[in-house]
This record gives sequence, structure tokens and C-alpha cells, in this order.
Amino acid sequence: MTLKNTWWKALGALLICYASIAGLVGNVPRLPILNETIRNVYFHVPLWFAMMTLMSISMYKSFQYLRKGDISLDHEAYSFAQVALVFGVLGFTTGAVWGNFTWGSPLPLDPKLIAVEIGMLIYAAYFILRGSFDDEQKKARLSAIYNIFAFAAFMPLVWILPRVTDSLHPGNGGNPAFGKYDMDSSMRMVFYPAVIGWILIGIWISNIKHRIEKLEYAKKEQ
Repeated sequence: MTLKNTWWKALGALLICYASIAGLVGNVPRLPILNETIRNVYFHVPLWFAMMTLMSISMYKSFQYLRKGDISLDHEAYSFAQVALVFGVLGFTTGAVWGNFTWGSPLPLDPKLIAVEIGMLIYAAYFILRGSFDDEQKKARLSAIYNIFAFAAFMPLVWILPRVTDSLHPGNGGNPAFGKYDMDSSMRMVFYPAVIGWILIGIWISNIKHRIEKLEYAKKEQ
């Protein structure tokens, strides 16, 4: 394993360590209602950025599979989608904890939360679909098509529709975007490295998962 293949993995780990430590002990603005819970922006939001990135890569790999027919691309799309959903669950959980302190309920009837729940169920159905077929080629083709449509449904569902209605989330329904007023320059020095770190770690985990998928497939084909 060369330095060329490992530097970005080390960078991702270092950025997450830095963001975690700085996020827990660094200074943050003392804002009404948010108070110390504003530290969750270093964890909740970067996890969602990472999830979106992994979903985008998964969709691209599915598109590539439909063009080239290489089963390895389907396995790669599956691996990225798996890690994306795990990151989504982690982001949803940290958001629920945050909402419990700031909104008085972990799961209020908020349009964006409802959209996220529907979107995650759409992706959960992707894994159910894959488990419904024994034939690898048929499973790969149908899963790739579904994955592309799932991505096309998830993005507007989560990012566009909540913006046209009232929402508790910043940046939606006329509610000012969070960073515009609340995130100072010192917070950005932690927030952006956290985003990059979680994206890199997500890609790393997905690559490991893909290697496992390849080994299991090769063993099955023997």
C-alpha cells in the first residue's frame, strides 16, 4: 500500500479527530435556545453532507453499471449506498437529540423530518429489492435502475420540497439559513474540516465494504 493510496485516509481520520476534539472543547457562540447544543453542528450536518456525497457516488456507479455491465460496479454502488444509509441514520439520530433540546421533541411533525424519513425508507427498499433476487445479473440491473430513481426522488424530497413550506429547520420555509447568522469564523474552521473528514472516511469505509463484496462474490462463483 503506497502513500498515494493512503494519504487521504489518514487526512480523513485526522480531520475527524480534530473536529471532534475542537467541537467538544472549543469556544462556541452563546445563543438563545441553542446554547451548547450548537456544537452538534460539527457532527449532525457533516454526516448529512457525507451521506449525500456517498449517495451521489452510488448513483453514478449504478449508471456506470448500466452502461458497462461490469458486476463490480454494481457491488460498488451497493457498498456506497449501505454506508450512506448508515451515515443517514447517524445524522438522523444526532438531529433527533438536537431537536429534543431545541424544539422540545426529538421527532416533531416537521416537513423536512417527514421528507427525510420517507427518503430513507425509499433507500431501505433498495436493499430489500436486492435481497429478493438470486440471479446476480437481474438483481444488479433492477437495483441499478431503482438506485438511480431513488436518488432522483431523495434529493428534491429532502432539499427542495421542505423549502416551499414552513419548517423548523434553518434555511427552509423562510427560516434563515443557520450559518448566515449563527456560525462565526471560528466555528467554520471546525465545521468545514469535519465535512471533508466525514466524506473521506465514508469513501474509505465504502471501499472496504466493496472489497468484502468482491471477495464474497468470488467465493460464491467458485
